[in-house]
Amino acid sequence: MRVVLVGPPGAGKGTQAEFISSYLGIPKISTGDIFRRSVEDKTPLGLEAASYMEDGGLVPDEVTIEMVRDRLAEDDAADGFLLDGFPRTVPQAEALEKMLAELEAPVDVVLELVVDDDEVVRRLSGRRTCRRCNHVWHRDFDPVKVEDVCDSCGGELYQRIDDKEETARHRLSVYFDATGPVLDYYRHAGILSEVRGDLPVAEVMDALRRRIVGAEHDL
Repeated sequence: MRVVLVGPPGAGKGTQAEFISSYLGIPKISTGDIFRRSVEDKTPLGLEAASYMEDGGLVPDEVTIEMVRDRLAEDDAADGFLLDGFPRTVPQAEALEKMLAELEAPVDVVLELVVDDDEVVRRLSGRRTCRRCNHVWHRDFDPVKVEDVCDSCGGELYQRIDDKEETARHRLSVYFDATGPVLDYYRHAGILSEVRGDLPVAEVMDALRRRIVGAEHDL
C-alpha cells in the first residue's frame, strides 16, 4: 500500500508514521532522511542538495523529486511505502503521480492529521531540550521532576528558538500556505482522509487504522 502522511508541525506525524509503517510492513520514507543519507553518501544529487542547504536555501523541486524517485526505486519500496514530508508542493504532487503512474502503482490514500492551531502551539512551545544529552521533554505531556533540569542526565533544559510561540505560529502559517494547495489537489482526487490528531495517541492510531482498512477495501 502507498500512503502519504501530512500534518502541521507538532501534529504527531513522527509517532503515527512509525505506527503506520509497522502496521502495514512498509518503509517510512521522509525527505529529511533521504537528504541526510544522500549527503552522507556524497551522491551527485546529495552534493547538489547540500550546496543549497549550506547557503540556507530551499532544495529545488527538481532535485527533491529525483532523490525521491531514486528512493522509491529501491527494493524495500516495491510493495508499498509511507511518504512523510513529501510532496510539499503541487508540482511535487504532480511529479509523484507521474512517476507512480509509470509503475502502475498510484498513491492509495493521503492521511491528514488535523490539529487546532492553539493546540499545535501548545505542543511546540511546551518543548524543552537538554543542552547536555539533547533529550526533549514537555512541560505538559512529559514534565521533569525539577524545573529546567533534565531527569536523564541533570543537564540544563532550554527552549529552542523554533519552539517559541511566535516561531511556532509562523511555522504554522508557512505550512498552511505551502500545503493547502497540495491538500486541495488530493481532495479533488478523492483520496484525502482527515483524522483528528489532537486525540489520545491510541485513538489517533485506531482512527488511522480504520482509514487504511477503508482505503484497502476501495482498491
